Amino acid sequence: MRADRLVAALLVLQQRGRVTAAELAQELEVSLATARRDLTALAGAGIPVYPQPGRGGGWALVGGARTDLSGLTADEARALFLLIGPAAAVSEEAKSALRKLLQALPRTFRPEAQAAAGATLIDPTRWGEVDRHRPAVVDGLRSAVIAARRVDLSYRDARGETSRRRVDPWVVVDKDDTWYLVAHTERGRRTFRIDRIVAATVTEETFTRPDAATLEAAWAEIVEEVEARRSQSWATVLVPEHLAGVLAHQFGRHLVREQPHADGRARVRVGAPTALDLARHLAGWGSLVEVVGPDTVRDQLGRIGRELAGAYSPRHGPHPGADGTGATPR
Repeated sequence: MRADRLVAALLVLQQRGRVTAAELAQELEVSLATARRDLTALAGAGIPVYPQPGRGGGWALVGGARTDLSGLTADEARALFLLIGPAAAVSEEAKSALRKLLQALPRTFRPEAQAAAGATLIDPTRWGEVDRHRPAVVDGLRSAVIAARRVDLSYRDARGETSRRRVDPWVVVDKDDTWYLVAHTERGRRTFRIDRIVAATVTEETFTRPDAATLEAAWAEIVEEVEARRSQSWATVLVPEHLAGVLAHQFGRHLVREQPHADGRARVRVGAPTALDLARHLAGWGSLVEVVGPDTVRDQLGRIGRELAGAYSPRHGPHPGADGTGATPR
């Protein structure tokens, strides 16, 4: 569409200040004649665009003039407001930016864009879970990432041991409402759970932050490493076909379907960090699943079964209540 192309030409002028018709043609991937017609059309529409002849000339946007055209199509505006609308519910900065962007849109785009902003609500808390709260240190870390400033971290690891280190914060990641910091340290790349960061102090030292493609590749590698650790033990399981989807939901990517069993049951392989973890996940299924192997998982299931039978067998009588009377707690 010519209108979209004219807006694109204006945005190029706003960015560069001055362009030749040949440069604009290359930028917009149009012919030289089309670029010249578009520049003339902008001038004719009242935009302060003027040709400047001679060496170093071209077309210039006089006085750094700006317009309130965003360059977005209707579909692009709707998609953008769908994306950032939910964030505006929790961030005053996002809410303010949304208002300003809405006013920058052509008037005919505004009703749909405004409706799109409120079309989606995001509740990060799973059913049955308590409300999750974003760690307070997240905003400071994101500012450090943006400014490419080194950070002094006080970090408590999974064993409860606290250490201090200076890091180059590469990127902050929100994965299923658990926050991580990917950073470069003196020992190479490291991933920190942000809820274990005791304190973070932004320094005046700067660093060169990797580009977006490198960061995306680094996070993909981290995910693969973590998932590999989460599936070091595997078991082969038979489950009724109509329940295979439920088991798949429980194990996610750590379930692999195999050829169905001769009796029609689904045959799958499931993974977890250890044989005990597998047994704990499968014990609640009772006789609905049959663990074919390995014996390490079957043995753990047998042990769990004996423990449960010993604790809850009817021959032991009522389970003692908290008050020692033998009453079942309500």
